[in-house]
Amino acid sequence: MNTNLRKWAGKLNNFYVIFAASFLVWMAFFDSNNFYSQYLHRQKIEKLSQDAAFYEQGIGQLKAEQKAMRENPKLLEKFAREKYRMKRPGEDVYIIKSE
Repeated sequence: MNTNLRKWAGKLNNFYVIFAASFLVWMAFFDSNNFYSQYLHRQKIEKLSQDAAFYEQGIGQLKAEQKAMRENPKLLEKFAREKYRMKRPGEDVYIIKSE
């Protein structure tokens, strides 16, 4: 048992092993790109990717609505009346708010 300990102790005294171990400890805990900050960056990237997919889906829906309104003037008129409260000359518009 004692010979195995001496064998490993001799290998651990090697300059390159000590340097590599200290480098790994430095990179893991003290560097600005340590494990925790990498984890936070990956979470942020994932959230931004989800946001981008959400907005791309919304853009696709809006483009489909826009195309439908260009092709159908009655749909465009309905949208203008409901969304922007537009009216034809001589009409009265009554807005009823529900509570």
